[in-house]
Amino acid sequence: MRKVYPDATTTVGSRIEAIDAAPEKAKASVSGAAACGGGDVELLTVWKKSLLLNCKGFTVYDGKGNLVFRVDNYVAASKAEIVLMDAAGKPLLTIRRKRLSLGECWQVYHGEMTTNPIFSVHRPVNFLNSKTLALVTTSANNNGGGTPPSSPNSKNIVYEIVGSYSQRNVAVYDNKRRCVAEIRRKESAIGGVQFGGDVFRLIVHPYIDTPMAMALVILLDQMFGSSLRLPV
Repeated sequence: MRKVYPDATTTVGSRIEAIDAAPEKAKASVSGAAACGGGDVELLTVWKKSLLLNCKGFTVYDGKGNLVFRVDNYVAASKAEIVLMDAAGKPLLTIRRKRLSLGECWQVYHGEMTTNPIFSVHRPVNFLNSKTLALVTTSANNNGGGTPPSSPNSKNIVYEIVGSYSQRNVAVYDNKRRCVAEIRRKESAIGGVQFGGDVFRLIVHPYIDTPMAMALVILLDQMFGSSLRLPV
């Protein structure tokens, strides 16, 4: 049986059984590494579904089927924030949309803090460079203190996100042009049949924290997905 959050209903648990993540651990060195140059990877299955009824969110499993991350407050637009939690419900990161900013900008905070954001994520204003989906910047001292710049420049960009989120074909590069994370379509272990867009893979390479990689997935869904977006 898959390990699910204790409050999950039997119906939700049985639906999770259809997401067979375990066989993909062996394939990570082939499909994941081929796209981004090899190395050890962490392969996660992302399900765009909350384990709680009447709530939108995400549920994330590792290669053994263990629950890793969850987002259950995705529908709570009045709070103007999204909280990424671990399997036990402990807040890891909080995402808030920055008000009165030039273009679309989100900020990522440790836990449920409301000060000293660790990252800002910007959707580029220049639509001519269609391959770049978002730019991630950090504070000048690069240790989480201070406030990230209100607009990105070449000196403070730490990650560039390229590709197509709607096609679930995304790569994240750091400022040394190393591929640190990927979003790919998920295929069934039997027959190679692809799941729909609500179930996909997150491949996490070295040089990025796994919670941060999942936070970028949430932000891409805010920018380019069809889910309810946070208010400005």
